[in-house]
Amino acid sequence: MEIAVGRGFQVLTLSGSSFHGKSIRKTCVSLKGFNWTSARKGHSLTPCTTLIQAHQRPTWLPGFDPPPHLDGTLAGDFGFDPLGLGEDPESLRWYVQAELVHARFAMAGVAGILLTDLLRVTGIRDLPVWYEAGATKFNFASTTTLLIIQLLLMGFVETKRYMDFLDPGSQAKPGSFFGLEAALEGLEPGRYPGGPLLNPLGIGKDIKNAKDWKLKEIKNGRLAMVAMLGIFVQASVTHVGPIDNLIEHLSNPWHKTILQTIAGSSS
Repeated sequence: MEIAVGRGFQVLTLSGSSFHGKSIRKTCVSLKGFNWTSARKGHSLTPCTTLIQAHQRPTWLPGFDPPPHLDGTLAGDFGFDPLGLGEDPESLRWYVQAELVHARFAMAGVAGILLTDLLRVTGIRDLPVWYEAGATKFNFASTTTLLIIQLLLMGFVETKRYMDFLDPGSQAKPGSFFGLEAALEGLEPGRYPGGPLLNPLGIGKDIKNAKDWKLKEIKNGRLAMVAMLGIFVQASVTHVGPIDNLIEHLSNPWHKTILQTIAGSSS
């Protein structure tokens, strides 16, 4: 490629390489009308310079220069860290783990709320609205019993996960989980569980090269977290489930919107 710089100047790109995620291009400037000669007779000398140009990668704000600690190697890394929370490598490692866990809980929560609300609204099952489900009484066990069982089970699982975060792969060693280690063997210790129980379809078995799957998971997880926040606010304002809100909106799309809802709730 040849770029005109000014009268009598040319910039000629000769070669390129990479350095810390940036492209390095070596260019030579040729001055027309001047005879640059080396010590040897008959050899021309063209002064050269090296230019470093950052690779263009997607960022949360177009044209934004991402911070150095977010170099694009993490799944879903778009350079968003305005508070610099991930500058410490250990903190960044914990935030990545925390985001994944919250994303997975949010995806499960949104799916559960929408499914049960759909069954309730259509009359297929007699179910409480999602924000009242916790107060439901069951005949087979008391609320206190269910709470204790949940604390024990969730506490055990979360403790195992935290131990695997501190020492990746330690919870897959023989004898660490009642002989079921092979059925729960992780694809990537501390982040991506696997085995026939947690990955029955065998998706992304080559986890090191499963960049697309990782990106899809974190994108859907972030969307689910935003959706959960919307469902919380919606229930607080309208006091009904999301399917009821959707039906009401579809019944009169131009007059049953978020603007009218907010205006009605404030009056």
